[in-house]
Amino acid sequence: MKQKFVGEFRSYLIITIGVLMYSFGVTAFLIPSKVIGGGVTGIATVVYFISGIKTGYTYFLVNCLLILMAIRALGASFGMKTIYGLSMMSFLLSLMQQFITTSMVDDIFLNTIIGGILCGLGLGVVFNEGGSSGGTDIIAMVVNKYRNISPGKVILLCDVFIIGSSYFVFHTLDKMVYGFVSMWVVSYTIDAYLNGAKQSVQMFIFSEKYEELADFINNETNRGLTVFDGTGWYTKQNVKMIMTVVRKREASPIFRKIKEIDPKAFISQNSVMGVYGDGFDVLKY
Repeated sequence: MKQKFVGEFRSYLIITIGVLMYSFGVTAFLIPSKVIGGGVTGIATVVYFISGIKTGYTYFLVNCLLILMAIRALGASFGMKTIYGLSMMSFLLSLMQQFITTSMVDDIFLNTIIGGILCGLGLGVVFNEGGSSGGTDIIAMVVNKYRNISPGKVILLCDVFIIGSSYFVFHTLDKMVYGFVSMWVVSYTIDAYLNGAKQSVQMFIFSEKYEELADFINNETNRGLTVFDGTGWYTKQNVKMIMTVVRKREASPIFRKIKEIDPKAFISQNSVMGVYGDGFDVLKY
């Protein structure tokens, strides 16, 4: 029970950090430069420049409708994280907009790039914890549940229509173009972050101390493995080979353990894509 609580607390803390990054990217770089990004934040920004209503209020009201869709399609657990994410987003957007009124950088292009990177990283962090900050990323997560389409591409398509509306606010093409640039940066950053977090490697390990290594992989990294019988053709001796698939970040502890137990072990590591099964991705075809 305690371990579950700690895990949930850590998850909500990471979501908070992601939302903080996104909110800072919008209020410190995009809004002061009059660059309208995508999603509900973009809608809220349009409303802000037209009526002066703070983005946090509009953001919250629009997401109240979208949250119902998230709970229905993705379950109550996701819904709770989404409610928390959009509530924090609304609060932080309103709070930061009171204190940040000027751009952090003078150049509008740099503001667009930096703001897009921060927004993309923030959303990637939130997605990786199974949550959402509301807006079009709710639609992206719903689509991603049933189809093998990256969240970044779904958001990209939705945001084209929202950013295009900026032309009717500022009546100039350059602001709209910068909006599309920020949209592309956000989309690319989301996919880069998620692919990096989920990247897996396949390891083949030849060692006389295979049993000790297999126990470490199975017990300490909580990953499955298979031990194969083989024959070393040069020595004509029987050998044991461990084959396992782990997340890239989990490979380093295994290498350290191999060096500790059997520095003479022969190891092969390859990057793999599309790993499906227990502990990895779920088939959506």
